Amino acid sequence: MRYLMTFTAAAALGAVAVVAAPVQKPAKPDRNKLAYEKLLAGKTPGKPQDCIDTRLTRPQLTAYDGKLLYRVSKKLVYVTETGGGCEAVARGDAIVTRQFQTRLCRGDIAQTVNLPARIPSGSCAMGAFVPYRSQ
Repeated sequence: MRYLMTFTAAAALGAVAVVAAPVQKPAKPDRNKLAYEKLLAGKTPGKPQDCIDTRLTRPQLTAYDGKLLYRVSKKLVYVTETGGGCEAVARGDAIVTRQFQTRLCRGDIAQTVNLPARIPSGSCAMGAFVPYRSQ
């Protein structure tokens, strides 16, 4: 009899635990990750470069997970690892660099600025620039 009461109590507690478990919603896909994957889809990485020329290009800039992506054309994207600090570019902040030449180089410091409020929102140091090219 005692065994039957213990078993019944354990079964009742187990049923309550199953009912009380929260229902997990499926996670939303990260828009920045999807954009990052789409931008690099079909492109192969090349040899890392210390500098890129910014004189004749107006690259589109985006950020994902501590990386800045400079889209020069449909066939060429440069990715630089910053170690974090410039992620605000992904939400629309501007990036300001102080260049003393026409090239952006590894080790250069960039600052992100919220333009409507004119408030700095972060800073980061550029890493090596890895070119991703389409075939």
